[in-house]
Amino acid sequence: MSVAPQDARWISGFAEAQMAELGAAENTQLSYGRDLIGFSDWLSGRGQSFETAERADIEAYLIACEAEGLAQSTRARRLSSIKQLYRFAYEEGWRADNPAIQIKGPGRSKRLPKTLSEDEVGALLTAAREIGRAPAVRLRNTCLMELLYATGMRVSELVSLPVSAARGDPRMLLIRGKGGKERMVPLSAPARAALTAWLVARDQAEDIAKIEKGKKSSGFVFPSRGKLGHLTRIGFYQLIKDIAIQAGISPDKVTPHTLRHAFATHLLAHGADLRAIQTLLGHADLSTTEIYTHVLDERLKDLVLTKHPLAEK
Repeated sequence: MSVAPQDARWISGFAEAQMAELGAAENTQLSYGRDLIGFSDWLSGRGQSFETAERADIEAYLIACEAEGLAQSTRARRLSSIKQLYRFAYEEGWRADNPAIQIKGPGRSKRLPKTLSEDEVGALLTAAREIGRAPAVRLRNTCLMELLYATGMRVSELVSLPVSAARGDPRMLLIRGKGGKERMVPLSAPARAALTAWLVARDQAEDIAKIEKGKKSSGFVFPSRGKLGHLTRIGFYQLIKDIAIQAGISPDKVTPHTLRHAFATHLLAHGADLRAIQTLLGHADLSTTEIYTHVLDERLKDLVLTKHPLAEK
């Protein structure tokens, strides 16, 4: 199989995000890679690529898979890989549309997103204050975790947060999401306190670096020496695993995306409106947010059993 250079870059970028944000296991990444390489090879034979393929091309590919006699589960997995790739590409601004969004596959059971209890999140926030040899590192780690849970940001949005957005003890943060879309999210009191404390330590370190090494100021809340200039998604992914171990929680259970799920799940459990959650998460489509409604089942059941006029009869 041969993969066009542009398609290879798409697959590489997608795989990196899956690992950094969702904690996708190596076998899962390899599975996605095989599926997408096969689709890229099929498109190449038709003079197409990920960038140019339309809905009809994807549907034709699925028909070809069925004609090969592939199992329903295999076809469902391949379509899932393709749909996730195009959703990622659309959110990243690689494509102005998502040609796979309305395609219905052979179907398979939906997995509910993994999440954490409020007690587990509390343990993670406590552990973040204890991870790191230097006080400034502990302040940074605390700020990262408080911001992530308080806002539900994607890890890519968190690590690349511009420092200009965080100045002046803001009550709201302006977040530039995937595809350049902007949204405002409120900050909790603990998140604001953690951000203020970290910025003081961060600015002091930058002032010293200017004097001693002539370094320029960074434009990011969480600067680093790497080529990106800020903490990487992989770097934060590794950090959150260390925090989980410190908190006594299985690291397999904790990823940056798990905290995003916890943010949405806990808000819903406490009565937040689904459309408000959609806005805060930066979901373009409400159907993406609706998967969190599983947490409402028990609360709604209790509501009917205790508040319905006939409940006591």
